[in-house]
Amino acid sequence: MKAQTPPSGVAAQSISPRRTPRGGHTHVTRVWLERISIRDFRNLERVDLYLPAAGLAVLGENGHGKTNLLESIFYLQTLRPEHAARDQDVTRFGAGGFHISAKYRTTAPHEIAVGFEKSSKRKKVTLDGASPKKLSEAFGALPSVMFSPRDLELVTGAPSERRRFLDLVLALTSAKYLNALQNYRANLIRRNAALRDAARRRTDDERVSVWEPALAEHGSVLIEERSAWVAEYAEEFTKLCATIGERGAARMKYVSPFAESEARYDVLLAAFAEKRALDMKRGLTHVGPHRDELEITLDGHELRLFGSAGQQRTAAIALRMLEAATLRKHSGVEPLLLLDDPFAELDLRRASKILTLLKKGGLGQTILAVPRESDIPPGLMSLDRMSIRDGVLKTADE
Repeated sequence: MKAQTPPSGVAAQSISPRRTPRGGHTHVTRVWLERISIRDFRNLERVDLYLPAAGLAVLGENGHGKTNLLESIFYLQTLRPEHAARDQDVTRFGAGGFHISAKYRTTAPHEIAVGFEKSSKRKKVTLDGASPKKLSEAFGALPSVMFSPRDLELVTGAPSERRRFLDLVLALTSAKYLNALQNYRANLIRRNAALRDAARRRTDDERVSVWEPALAEHGSVLIEERSAWVAEYAEEFTKLCATIGERGAARMKYVSPFAESEARYDVLLAAFAEKRALDMKRGLTHVGPHRDELEITLDGHELRLFGSAGQQRTAAIALRMLEAATLRKHSGVEPLLLLDDPFAELDLRRASKILTLLKKGGLGQTILAVPRESDIPPGLMSLDRMSIRDGVLKTADE
């Protein structure tokens, strides 16, 4: 598939902030996104942006594209749109596809590009000039963490939101987990299809049971690695919430009927068999890691039900900080921070403590998106500024 080409007669937007990076190309221990080119992603028609090593503050009213800019950068890590959207959904209206490419540094210079063609629904990825055999080989290439007001759903939303969080963090940092997740999902789809078919035709359950060994095998990996991650970071989660300002004891716990089992494969396999008759009646698999929960509590009470908005947002930000810590541990570099008005609805005291925590480990390159200059927190006032309107970026003096 050819990369998406821009329409003729339209000049590309190639811009740099006021200052250029200092220090030259020395050894770096954090991600530095040097340049990103965006074509037809959401409302961003043509953007070529050069970024300082410290980062950038992007100012713009809601609906003009500042979140789209952050999402286009984050796309280069996950290779998929945010919030369960499809690639065709993030293609600019009237365009045949989109293309995003970037040059960045970790411990060495890299390049990554992603092109999507709407008519064929084909996606092509290149990493350092080569096309990987599988998209998963480029998954996580640009370590980054995105903080946004939508993160509140990590705490207040359905269990699927928290499972999605665990899946993303672990898939980005464990090839074993990513492989197990892909295989588990594929076999779950096949078992559910077989369940519906068996219920419709009133056949026996052999066409259902055939998928269960693979589900038990890959599901065991998911449960094991989720349990290990939560055990490793549970205490840090409590400390982060307390440091930000929570007076009560915030806890996170992985809730699964199989988490404590040593013979997890056998127990999972038996559970699929036990629930098979019920599953066939309802056409859905009712047991397995796709039904588990990351429970968030404050003083023993579910935070999603009994917490204030400030308490819930504190917990959500703490989860994103743990995501950054996990990426840092895995990649050995400070991930890129994408901050989409992250301190909205937080008091100044909490916002200040959050920024202090972010800086504690060595603040990585930071791209901040806020509506107004007055929304930039004091600790990030030194960032270069740009504005965005109707998908067009401009420097402060333009």
